[in-house]
Amino acid sequence: ATPTRLRVVALGRRLELESDELHRIRQSALGGAAPVNLLRPRARKLLLDALWAKSGAAARAGEYVAKGDAELAAELRGGFDDDVTTEDSFIEFLDAWWPELTARGVLAAMADERRLGRWARRILNPNETRKVARSLRRVGPDGTGPLSVHDVAILDELEQLLGSPPRQRKRRDLDPLDQLTGLEELMPQREESQRERAERLAAERTEYAHVIVDEAQDLTPMQWRMVGRRGRHATWTVVGDAAQSSWSDPDEAAEARDEALGNRPRRHFTLTVNYRNPAEIAALAAKVLALAMPGMESPAAVRSTGVEPRFSAVRDGDLAQVVREEAARLLARVDGTIGVVVAMGRREQAARWLAGLGDRVVALGSLEAKGLEYDATVVVSPAEIADESPAGLRVLYVALTRATQQLTVVSADRDDPDGRGVPDLLRD
Repeated sequence: ATPTRLRVVALGRRLELESDELHRIRQSALGGAAPVNLLRPRARKLLLDALWAKSGAAARAGEYVAKGDAELAAELRGGFDDDVTTEDSFIEFLDAWWPELTARGVLAAMADERRLGRWARRILNPNETRKVARSLRRVGPDGTGPLSVHDVAILDELEQLLGSPPRQRKRRDLDPLDQLTGLEELMPQREESQRERAERLAAERTEYAHVIVDEAQDLTPMQWRMVGRRGRHATWTVVGDAAQSSWSDPDEAAEARDEALGNRPRRHFTLTVNYRNPAEIAALAAKVLALAMPGMESPAAVRSTGVEPRFSAVRDGDLAQVVREEAARLLARVDGTIGVVVAMGRREQAARWLAGLGDRVVALGSLEAKGLEYDATVVVSPAEIADESPAGLRVLYVALTRATQQLTVVSADRDDPDGRGVPDLLRD
């Protein structure tokens, strides 16, 4: 717990600072521009100033200054500071009142919903606060535990806000006899080896000469900030497809990207050729692209197989049975892998539907399909995928473009299929 009272003995007097005084000192210390861990020396000085003002010695020092003896006044203040800062009570208080914070420790503290609510009330509503806090319960009290890819960006942001106090460099290893005989002061620092230096520089590296960002459309604003800090003076290669972005607010991410890139000159290149999908599948996916990103041109497919996408509708039947049948049908028509893409909430269900069909068939959620390709795919209920997030139409576009040979679309009631089984979203 954070202490609410400071008691020390200095110059023969007992001095105290109460809760309200400590609060004012903390607020004054936090008024500095440095990260919070680097503000500890400022907080320490402000505590000493407040105690000095109560000591009575401040008036005596003022008299010395008035008499022209500033050196004696400084000596009196120095002695006071030495008295206080060597007191165990002061050292223990400062460690508890202004501890060194770690990024992982703060991340773990964010699992406390009430605490997070106080910290983030200006940027998170109560429902968002609840979700963030609950998601972080997997992190232990000491900050250890499984981290998500988004936690990495949060930790990087926290490290910037907290700052890292300077570490004392290790002295050379000494023989105990050296320390007893005073030789420690005469012995030179051991030079670090080339390997130690390389390891230290790698650990300390914060900037790079060239930064490559792949799948750039999926970086969140905080991830752009993290990458941007490492490429302030770098050249960049940024590769992405806005049509495949799963981030709910692409404009927000683009703003963070532009901030990370700064005002450096840019050259844009556009890929206009589709090498993955045959023209028959590309044409179907283009219908979703027109809905997801109006005005964006679809890449032109370089080959045609003559095999049109297949549509299958569940009519008064079992969705699991239909999906399994369609996957089995494709197993007989292609030699490679079959990807069955479902809405994220159906992943476990889909795995059970396909049990026993063999290793060539895999069930995956819509967001998991990005960057993968299969010889054939079964896309289950386009409407479910499109409705599961603000980026749903773009996620559906990705799902429809995973197949290199054949595509089957299975429609459920929610898809409002026509007589041929074509879902509403994919009709002309």
